[in-house]
Amino acid sequence: MRPLAILLFTLSTVYAAESATPGWHFTETGRRVAPEARQGVAADSDFLYVISNHALAKYRKATGERTAEWSCPEGEPLTHLNAGIVVGGRLHCAHSNYPGVPHESSIEIWDTATLRHVASRALGLTEGSLTWIDRREGRWLACFVHYIGKGGQPGRGPEWTRIVEYDDEWRQTGGWALPLTLIRQVGSKGYSLSGGAIGPGGHLYVTGHDEKELYVLSFPAAGTALTWIATLPIPAEGQAFGWDQADPMVLHLILKRTREVITGRLTMPPTEPPTQKLKSKPTL
Repeated sequence: MRPLAILLFTLSTVYAAESATPGWHFTETGRRVAPEARQGVAADSDFLYVISNHALAKYRKATGERTAEWSCPEGEPLTHLNAGIVVGGRLHCAHSNYPGVPHESSIEIWDTATLRHVASRALGLTEGSLTWIDRREGRWLACFVHYIGKGGQPGRGPEWTRIVEYDDEWRQTGGWALPLTLIRQVGSKGYSLSGGAIGPGGHLYVTGHDEKELYVLSFPAAGTALTWIATLPIPAEGQAFGWDQADPMVLHLILKRTREVITGRLTMPPTEPPTQKLKSKPTL
């Protein structure tokens, strides 16, 4: 097994730009090379799980050692893995048939100890392509996106992206739309959301496809649209990310073009108290 490269630097880097919302910052603390860093990264207390289209690898955070890996031939049987999260000792990944149309989606599940594929939840034909999943208040969140061009459906663009809430039997219990201002931002090139996860403050944090920004959204007290409350410049160009389960303020990103995992710390305004993300174990 090839070890993950050592941290490329130790000095922290604070990302700031005109687009940054006052009080919100991402401070980079290190980078590690990982060949699988193409789609996203998930984390538990001790390990990183780096996600490619058809491959996964497990790395020990403390040493960079690659301890397990999994892969399949392209399209046999999995086509396009996306974001992942660790829940109850299992890595759950969003999967789609991108760039296939009509859209098909599933949840694919691996045992985190061995990276053995252990289960699948087929969602069949879906209204949109599944890019990320997470847990919120004992339920699942799933994001289904639409594109213009490759992988898109005629008459559907990024504005048709939706976030759906499900119970543990994958029955829909709710759903939200994105604010149109955010759609214009991330959908300007025909793409949509690549990453999303509940994080500090109980907010929903999302990334686009290639913008070097992390967007913070809050859930509405009434109505259907999420509220865009903050923007943080980040060194990664979109793609999926993962919060660290050992420290709720630590975030892991990927930089696809250099095959790196980037780690950093979130700083938020003092009026926004951090909240530990609780990932209850689902019934599958």
